[in-house]
Amino acid sequence: MGHNKTPAVNAEAGDKLVKKPRYWDDGDVYQRIVDALQASGKSTDHLTVEDLAPVDHFHARGFRATRELADRLNIAPGQRILDIGCGVGGPARYFAKRFGCDVDGIDITPAFVDAAIRLTDDLGLSDVVRIQQGDGTDLPYGDASFDGAIALHVTMNIADRQSFFQEVHRVLKPRGFFAITEHGAGYGGDIHYPVPWSSDGTGSYLLPADETHRYLSMTGFENIKIDDRSAEYRVAYQKVTQLIEEDRLPSLGVHLLIGDDAPAMTENSARNVDEKRTSPHEIFCTKQAEDY
Repeated sequence: MGHNKTPAVNAEAGDKLVKKPRYWDDGDVYQRIVDALQASGKSTDHLTVEDLAPVDHFHARGFRATRELADRLNIAPGQRILDIGCGVGGPARYFAKRFGCDVDGIDITPAFVDAAIRLTDDLGLSDVVRIQQGDGTDLPYGDASFDGAIALHVTMNIADRQSFFQEVHRVLKPRGFFAITEHGAGYGGDIHYPVPWSSDGTGSYLLPADETHRYLSMTGFENIKIDDRSAEYRVAYQKVTQLIEEDRLPSLGVHLLIGDDAPAMTENSARNVDEKRTSPHEIFCTKQAEDY
């Protein structure tokens, strides 16, 4: 089908989608990961998806969160899945390997895209995982191209949530699924910064769960289920904070991508959940069939 565009997206909102702090795009991210692999006794010569798991699932709770999300999805071999804000490609590669599906990943950060492409090639998965740079509010795919889509800790940086949902809706096939993990807005007051998606509040656009539900429904999604994951996130942040305090962070981890602010971001993330300033949750929904 043709690329029938949804209403124009605000340029400022599009520019901020999945926009990483500038230092995340500094230097050679791929080489940084390779150096950490070697420091932990691994080589790219015989690399596995599991070897990369500590660093390439660049979202809260990491590989465990990706696995638990995948457990709840019914993906068949040969289906085509979209990973929006794919980072360095961990979830895309895991889904392809686990389900035997094809995965397209898109991310706005050039250094992440470069690392994702090279790591995918190292794993021999380039025939089933395709990564490209782009903006999730202007997806470069035709209508009804995908059987499902995921966006893992991406929406916090999206100002125009409804336009983003419309674009995802456009590229999904009827009955296609959309799965999201995110920090929603809580009711405990202003967020403590820095956090992984914003150093000072710039580009941070959290919504309460009920408002997210309303936008999804207005866009044409149904079977919307929003599950609170505050308890699991709280435990995960506490574990990482303890490792930081004891100077026991492993050489391979997402702190390689976050930078020097990783301790403060982790501490604030835990505090925000504890004080109900943020509400981490998973969202599952499907595109209505009757639209086509």
